Amino acid sequence: MATQADHYDTFLALHQRPGAFVMPNVWDGLSALISKRAGFEALATSSAAFAATLGRRDGRHSVSATEHLAHAKLIVELSDLPVNGDFEDGYGETPDDVAATIESCIGVGLAGVGVEDSSGDPDNPIRDFDDAVARVKAAADVARGRIVLTGRTDNFFQGRMDLDDAIRRLTAFAEVGADVLYAPFPPDMAAVEAIVRAVAPKPVNLVVGTMSERPPASTWAAVGVKRISTGMALYAHLAATLQKAVTVLSEGDIAGATNGITFAELNDLLDSAHRG
Repeated sequence: MATQADHYDTFLALHQRPGAFVMPNVWDGLSALISKRAGFEALATSSAAFAATLGRRDGRHSVSATEHLAHAKLIVELSDLPVNGDFEDGYGETPDDVAATIESCIGVGLAGVGVEDSSGDPDNPIRDFDDAVARVKAAADVARGRIVLTGRTDNFFQGRMDLDDAIRRLTAFAEVGADVLYAPFPPDMAAVEAIVRAVAPKPVNLVVGTMSERPPASTWAAVGVKRISTGMALYAHLAATLQKAVTVLSEGDIAGATNGITFAELNDLLDSAHRG
């Protein structure tokens, strides 16, 4: 199994080579192994999908740092791929707390980690600019040369459709050491292009399924997006498939509800994690 340092080097190289790459967000061991078998070179956790597996809504710290670290460690060990951790606001009230979280992420083997500027306060959902930048800087001081740090602003995600402020935040995150920049839920392609131009040459992450436009990965690569993640999309697709299966099962259609992969195929997939 590769070391954390090996995974960091591999993950960093993915961001430096020409073109874009797709990084699926997984939620358990099986989804990680399926994604690895499909040929993906890196994976990511999803706080929303992981929370859903526990019967919880996504929200600030609805999954504890301890739970998320254990979950991330499992994904790393089973997949033996670079894994990016979706660690919300860094699980802490102060920059020092965020720095400690980044150290813990390195300790469980993650190759990358994201820190966002959401506050969890419904009256003021985005942290003040200086506070947000200080937190990313604290993370970057620990991460530098050890783990790929993504600086994320949740302006659009929280309904604050202020492109200028999003770019101001992302450029500041880049200046204090973030390796990758990310603003989920951009309103349109023009906003994505503006973000890419503003933070260049730093790479930009785009999450699929957050815009009405859903072009292929090659289109996003052409406008300069480097990393394409899936967020909750794959888990939502799985949920829709399960919902369809249990619906037909409730109508008495056993065959229609039980035509998935075989038990032998499932075991082969699970055994693949232990074949070295």
